[in-house]
Amino acid sequence: MKRLTVAGRLIITALVLAALYFGFKYFGGQKALESMADTARIESAEGGSEYKTPEPNSTSNPDNYASDVAGSSFDYDAPEPVNGTLKGVVELGASGFNSFIIKVDPQKRWKLEKAEFGNSLVTENMATDDDVRMGLKRYIGSMLDYGVSGKNIHFVVSSGAAKADVTSKITGALKSLGYTVNQVTPQQEGTLALKSVLPELYDQRAFVTDIGSGNTKISWMENGSVRAIETYGAKYFQDNVQDSKVYNEVMAKAKQIPTDRRKTCFIIGGVPFEMAKEVRKGKERYTVLSAPDAYKLENAKSKAGINIYKAIADATGTNQFVFDWDANFTIGFLLGLP
Repeated sequence: MKRLTVAGRLIITALVLAALYFGFKYFGGQKALESMADTARIESAEGGSEYKTPEPNSTSNPDNYASDVAGSSFDYDAPEPVNGTLKGVVELGASGFNSFIIKVDPQKRWKLEKAEFGNSLVTENMATDDDVRMGLKRYIGSMLDYGVSGKNIHFVVSSGAAKADVTSKITGALKSLGYTVNQVTPQQEGTLALKSVLPELYDQRAFVTDIGSGNTKISWMENGSVRAIETYGAKYFQDNVQDSKVYNEVMAKAKQIPTDRRKTCFIIGGVPFEMAKEVRKGKERYTVLSAPDAYKLENAKSKAGINIYKAIADATGTNQFVFDWDANFTIGFLLGLP
């Protein structure tokens, strides 16, 4: 028998490797690799594969929490929009008029372009008709100057602000300017918050919390749809409600979150914003919060918000609360538009 030449041996080796590759791919190897890649991305963001999910309903230990997340980061890069359109929204909230301009593409990939925050004193009934009208005009003018088309400017009244009688001033002022006001229920607001902040890779392993002034919304994915519940907001002290009563109700509500959704919480809202400021690293989009007991914020609203945060942490055993500096429920509203 003649010996194979070097070229012959190389050809046979190439054929064998090709057969192995296509066989591996045919029998599901490609899907397995993709799944492994997704898992690796999640484990990297959550601090590595050694991370252990807390037992359900366990009481949080601030010392253990601090050792888990101190100095940690959440390494996730949100997908960038391609050939996106500028859209703007003004949030008429219980504690302020906030505006957001995003660039969004047909696949609903989005990027925050500009944000403005202000105080409206809506729930305190201290906003006059002129305050409302001038504030709204300023936001509209700012968006137009930035390049947002008039037809792509929208207004949303938060469920917390909707409880205030003075909200009629807002809707009246907008109608006089030719705009429509979109009012949302707490359940809708929770759904919109989830849509803006929860990455697709986490929809089966995380939940979302939005601690607002008028109410708190907790939401998660369940059986292919969003489940959203409402509880006290960070200004509950204005109604002379005791901290212990709020803590117990928030705990009871948070215990409804399925165990397999408790590993990570994506959190937004005014008080989480204040907490994130204390531990943010540079200009990172995602900041991992410290344990509730690590914060010593002094004003009444912040203390109330921390009480809500602690109740959720204690009820779920979650020890990774990730604040998103760009997300807001009104952005979720924009993402739902055609």
